[in-house]
Amino acid sequence: MGDSFGSAWWRGYAAQLKAIADARRPDALALLPLDETLAALGKQAETDEGVRDVPVTRVVGTVARVGDFDRHFRPLNRALRGRWEALANTAADLPPVRLVRLGELYFVEDGHHRVALARARGAVTVRAQVHLICTVACALSCLTLADLPSKTAERLFLERVPLDDDVRVGLWLDEPADWFRLADSAEAWGFRQTLTGRPLRSREELADAWWHEEVRPVLERVRARGLCAPPRDIETYLSYGLDHA
Repeated sequence: MGDSFGSAWWRGYAAQLKAIADARRPDALALLPLDETLAALGKQAETDEGVRDVPVTRVVGTVARVGDFDRHFRPLNRALRGRWEALANTAADLPPVRLVRLGELYFVEDGHHRVALARARGAVTVRAQVHLICTVACALSCLTLADLPSKTAERLFLERVPLDDDVRVGLWLDEPADWFRLADSAEAWGFRQTLTGRPLRSREELADAWWHEEVRPVLERVRARGLCAPPRDIETYLSYGLDHA
């Protein structure tokens, strides 16, 4: 793979045409904007992680340049040619790029052309100064623009039903409405527990009890019966616990 601007631009243009011809979601090739993604996932703590090598395929977003590159950092704007070619022809060592990390996703703050050149040259990693922002909902590497409404609903669910981090990693639902149904169901379960005289002193305590005493037994029954369960636990509960309660 070469670092010619023209070749990279044509690869991006051809990918866009193919996506349209195949009736695929056009936003599947779009760079994720940090502000929209963070608004959907919800911000918690943040910290600097220092300089390290980052898998270049995990760099799929941007802080401020959504229209200049696609998700694979192929250039979309022909006005980028001059900067691209100047960097491609330099013999000097390039400084680390600056990235913001949300879970498995990285967003470019500074160094879009350097990331694009690394992709064009077939590099596996890129040297980067990384700033981590922890989020309420998990930022999985497969996330696209079309998934943000569902991740917003997931974040709202987790604010109402704050499950442990090890449980959150496996959560995924495509329909936002399903997250609201689950939140209502969990809170109703907790209310029924309090009617029996059981104290649930916090949302965290309710979430933990609901998951282990309500959701996990459903999953165990489904597996014991050999039913064809969806790949994720929360989908299985939605299908065999909530819907068939």
